[in-house]
Order: sequence, then structure tokens, then C-alpha cells
Amino acid sequence: MQLHGIHHLTAVSADAPGNHDFYTRILGMRLVKKTVNQDDVSAYHLFYADGAASPGTDLTFFDWPVGPEQRGTHAITGTALRVAGDGTLAWWAARFAEHGVKHGQVHELAGRQVLDFEDPEGQRLTLLDDGGTGPFHPWDRSTVPAERQIRGLGPITISVPDLGPTALFLTHVMAMRPAGEHAAPDDARSRIHIFEMGEGGPAAELHVRVEPHLPQAQPGAGGVHHVAFRVRDEEYEGWVERLQRLRIPSSGPVDRFYFRSLYTREPNGILYEIATDGPGFATDEPMESLGERLALPPFLEPRRAEIERGLKPL
Repeated sequence: MQLHGIHHLTAVSADAPGNHDFYTRILGMRLVKKTVNQDDVSAYHLFYADGAASPGTDLTFFDWPVGPEQRGTHAITGTALRVAGDGTLAWWAARFAEHGVKHGQVHELAGRQVLDFEDPEGQRLTLLDDGGTGPFHPWDRSTVPAERQIRGLGPITISVPDLGPTALFLTHVMAMRPAGEHAAPDDARSRIHIFEMGEGGPAAELHVRVEPHLPQAQPGAGGVHHVAFRVRDEEYEGWVERLQRLRIPSSGPVDRFYFRSLYTREPNGILYEIATDGPGFATDEPMESLGERLALPPFLEPRRAEIERGLKPL
């Protein structure tokens, strides 16, 4: 039994309209589900993905009225987005310069070409050239040409002060494999340890930065709430049983309607989710019109009028 890659990443925004503008207009991603946080219906839960709303392409946001994140360790600190094609990273660097997006230079990291940038709230992101491996479903209404579009999520980076407990959890509980390490390019005091799952590759890696010199992060806008890992639908009950057997505290089974979830925390308090590929976002909306209206799971539908009154227009 194993995980098969990154399923989605959920971050925090304090500006839903600005967030929507950046990820759809500047990054050209598709808003595939406009819904609410099922545990806090006053907050949007916005899902941006590829043209087919594929598992493994979802970058999602909770909209909460909070101050900026205070950066540090014990946190998810970086999200990679995969692109491909000769000149694609240079194309994005020029686009970022044109639109005033904070970004660095194209450079090589662990044998891959990358381009670091931030969204308007300081969300730390990286475009990574994945060489065109794996499936790709462009969106025909994107502001970005198909050959330059974001293909899906790449490696997710977490920061911890001590590798030992995290490595033990990743290998013995989450069934990941060590796959190398290298120095952090931006901080000589830090090293990055790579763990992979499933068939490996950039869509199935977790990068662990060891940074005992940093303070503990404080959550806020521009930070990340949790990362989710993919399991096949038929493997879900096995993961529920696995955490129970290993006596790992967890949420127990959670039905999110669009997928089933299971939550647990690694030793540094970072929240992990195990999520199924199905049933998917087209369960309650036609694929061609995903994200165009507020979608609510059946158990929230009776509260639609109340919920809509509490949300800001996008």
C-alpha cells in the first residue's frame, strides 16, 4: 500500500477577489470549484486546477480574515507548480515582470530548472520544468497559451527543526522513500531531504528542509494550511485501518463529497491529508461549467441562502 503523489495543497488567503484574479488571470489556472470550507461556511474554499480538474493539479485556498503569516519552521513553506517546454520558464519570467509579480531568476535545483515567485500575499511558489512527463489537460479558456500552462502540482516543501522524527513518520507511517538530499540554495545552514512516493518524479515528492535556526511559524495569509496525498478510491479504507493499527491519531474517515479524506499530523504539527481521486468535481456540476456558481455539498444545500449572504463576490 502506498501513496501515489500530491493530491492538492490548501493555503490561506485574506483577499478572495484578489486571489481569484491572480490565479485565474495571471497564472491562467481554472477555477474548478467555488465552494465553502465545510467546517467554517463563512469562508470560501476555492479550487484552481487544470482544464479537466484532475487530481494532483489542485491548488486550493481558504478565505479567512487574518493577518500575514509569520514565516518559520514547523510549516509547509513552498509549493511547486509543474510546467514544460523549451523557453517556458523564460516566458513566465517575462510575464511576471510585465505584471509586477515578485520573482527570481531561472536556475537549476537538483537537476531541474525552476523559477521562484510569490503571489500578492506572499505565498511562496515555484515553477518547475517537469520535462513534459505525465498527462496534461490544458484549459481552452485560459489566459495562458496551452503549451505554457501549469500542468499540476510539483514537489511540496516543508520545514522542520529536526529531521529524525519527520523521516521516521514519512517512511514508517506514510510509506515514503528517501530519494536524496542537497544543500538549500538560499541558506547555507539548511539542507533539503527528498522523499518520494508511488512511481516518484516531481508530482510525487515531498522536500524536507531542516532548519533548527528558525523560529516556529505562525499561521496567516500567504501561508499553507495542509498538503494532501493521493490514494486510489479502493485503497482509502486500508489507510484508515493502517493509521488505527499504528495508533496514529487521526480524524478518522471524512467524506468531503468530492473526495474522501483522512487527516493526521506529523511530529512537528504539520497537517497531512490522505485523499481519494474520486468521485471528483464533476459530481454536482457539468465539466464544461465547473466553478461558475457556488457549489455546496448536499448536507449544506439547505443553508444556501444564508451561506451566500455571508460571502464576498469574486
